[in-house]
Amino acid sequence: MNSLIILIKKTSTFLNLTYLSCMLTIAINVAPLQSASAAEYQFKLHHFLGATSLWQTQILEPWATQVAQNSDGRISIEIFPSMTLGGRPAELVQQARDGVVDIIWTVNGYTPGIFPRSEVFELPTIFTNDPVPVNLALYDLFESDLKEDYAGLEVLFLSVHAGNAIHMANQEVHSPSDLKGKKIRTPSRTGAWSIEALGAIPVAMPVPDLPQSLQKGVVDGAFVPMEIIPLLQLQHQTKYQIEGYNNERIGALTFQTSMNKARWESLPTDIQQAFKLASGPEWWAEIGRRLKIGEIEGLKSATDVGNVHIILDKDETRVFNTILSTVVDRWIKDVNSKNIDGENLVNKARAAIASHITNS
Repeated sequence: MNSLIILIKKTSTFLNLTYLSCMLTIAINVAPLQSASAAEYQFKLHHFLGATSLWQTQILEPWATQVAQNSDGRISIEIFPSMTLGGRPAELVQQARDGVVDIIWTVNGYTPGIFPRSEVFELPTIFTNDPVPVNLALYDLFESDLKEDYAGLEVLFLSVHAGNAIHMANQEVHSPSDLKGKKIRTPSRTGAWSIEALGAIPVAMPVPDLPQSLQKGVVDGAFVPMEIIPLLQLQHQTKYQIEGYNNERIGALTFQTSMNKARWESLPTDIQQAFKLASGPEWWAEIGRRLKIGEIEGLKSATDVGNVHIILDKDETRVFNTILSTVVDRWIKDVNSKNIDGENLVNKARAAIASHITNS
């Protein structure tokens, strides 16, 4: 009888310890979830690329984490990739303006003509080969020259990508004549103007549609940066990656991360400050540096499977740039019709970029 009592006590103690251990494990695992859901200020960030994209894993996620840390956990930002909250990429800006979502990350060019002032940094021969000084120039000119385009939005940060390389399914490119009559994907009107100037045919589409379009022959090539190659598996849909001398590219795209303006204005100053501290000029520059690393990795994924990396020589690059300079003239004329001093903005952009080149 005594032995039975001892056995029951030991079993009871074991079960209690097991229960406590289980509860502790559950508490540890659930704590982060409870912390996120218990955050005082919760935000949804919507974008069009996949969850494994460089932009999510290397830019949006670290930024969201930093904002949360700056707020001592009072802020949580949940990221929804691949348009999982509904709609099309071209609708993201309106989703933020209407308050359908709190924050968006998107390509300005998906809504053509809505952000004309920022387009100056996308133009060929203005953007050349380095996103770091361009991002810092965007920061410098935002309040004075660009902000008017962003009504209904609180811009948290802007960035260009690392520039448009030419990616071709079957065609080597060494001169504009090699592109004559070819169908080339672009997401922006400035990109379309560059393609037209080179004698090719622009085809507008969001980048997630590109792999299938290449596979079906809807397009012969594309203007995209190198970093997007692994995400879209473009190394299997193209044979040639082409860029100019000294990594020169044919313009760029501008991306924005913006919050609904009314939501922003409803936030107390200290919560706004948590966002601002994570979104200063050092972050805009850091985005450029991370994109440059992404370019190296993206190109490697193409050359590793046997794709040909073509680097135009100085003379070949000069031929392209002579033609592409007409795109700048076209842009100036276009925005002048909207009461924007295009020539002045071009001069300011060039000067601001030049002031940061040694720091990149």
